[in-house]
Amino acid sequence: MPKLTAPEVQRALRTVAKWQKKRSAIRRTFQFKDFPAAIRFVNRVARLAEKAWHHPDIDIRWNKVTLVLTTHDQGGLTRKDFDLAARLDRLVE
Repeated sequence: MPKLTAPEVQRALRTVAKWQKKRSAIRRTFQFKDFPAAIRFVNRVARLAEKAWHHPDIDIRWNKVTLVLTTHDQGGLTRKDFDLAARLDRLVE
């Protein structure tokens, strides 16, 4: 899957409004009522990521989970990152 151009990234960001671009990745922090709820979310993320064969970096801080997506083998953002971000957003809708 090819790396997206800057205009393509800007268009794709509009489809995942809660995600922010930082360098060559997109990130979002999710907040939950407590640690067990955050871990349940991470487990759901893991199942989706395995199915997509695309794995986010995950940072857990008590009730907050930050996910970071980039396509390492392409050296930046691809459609795969935005597709998975949209699917991850639906986990908390």
